[in-house]
Amino acid sequence: MDMKKRVSLELRHRAPADVKELVLDNCRCTEGKIDGITEEFVNLELLSLINVLLCSVSDIPKLDKLKKLELSDNRISGGLEVLAERLVNLTHLNLSGNKFKDISTLEPLKKLPQLKSLDLFNCEVTNLADYRDSIFKLLPQLTYLDGYDIDDCEASDSDGEVDGVEDDDDDDEEEGESEDFEEEEDEDDEGVANTGADLDSTDDEEGEVNGDVDSEEDEEDDDEDDDDEDEDSSPAKGEKRKREDEEDED
Repeated sequence: MDMKKRVSLELRHRAPADVKELVLDNCRCTEGKIDGITEEFVNLELLSLINVLLCSVSDIPKLDKLKKLELSDNRISGGLEVLAERLVNLTHLNLSGNKFKDISTLEPLKKLPQLKSLDLFNCEVTNLADYRDSIFKLLPQLTYLDGYDIDDCEASDSDGEVDGVEDDDDDDEEEGESEDFEEEEDEDDEGVANTGADLDSTDDEEGEVNGDVDSEEDEEDDDEDDDDEDEDSSPAKGEKRKREDEEDED
């Protein structure tokens, strides 16, 4: 697939301004030049053109937000002035597997003040004596050359990423953790509420039982009072009959 057609497919469902990453690896470029990429990609941060038979970067558009440019395994041998003019915020540049032979061909990169990482694996220039020292001296803004700093310490994974990408992933994880924590709190609140309801229900049941017991005791007391009244009234009735009998005899 040629590069221009691949770009068109990438834009089927979105506008150029919505694209932040554009990967066109293994596409065929036209006459060894970049084709189909325009200044409309105003928010593009990563552009990958690996193994596209590219011979020149002269047609790369002005992309102020581009931070990472992958150009490995092509046929580029010079003309890097264009990068310094049009990609002012570039931080990562991969030129591995190209045709750079002399350190002087890399001198235009001095005009990229944000350039942090440069890769030149499998380029002839890496065979020169004092290659690393010369590059770090030529480009003092560099932190990593071919994945290692000036003290031969390897770059961490985060240093190889475009700024901001990993931060977004961390924010999503934190938001997910926060949502899980809120759900757990809601579940705990519901458990406390249910426990309170159960306690209230138990108290009500105990109250009903106690009430029934009190009622039974009251009924027993009433029965005893009635019996006492009957006992009290019986002698009185007997005395009345006795007096009536005595009067009859008289």
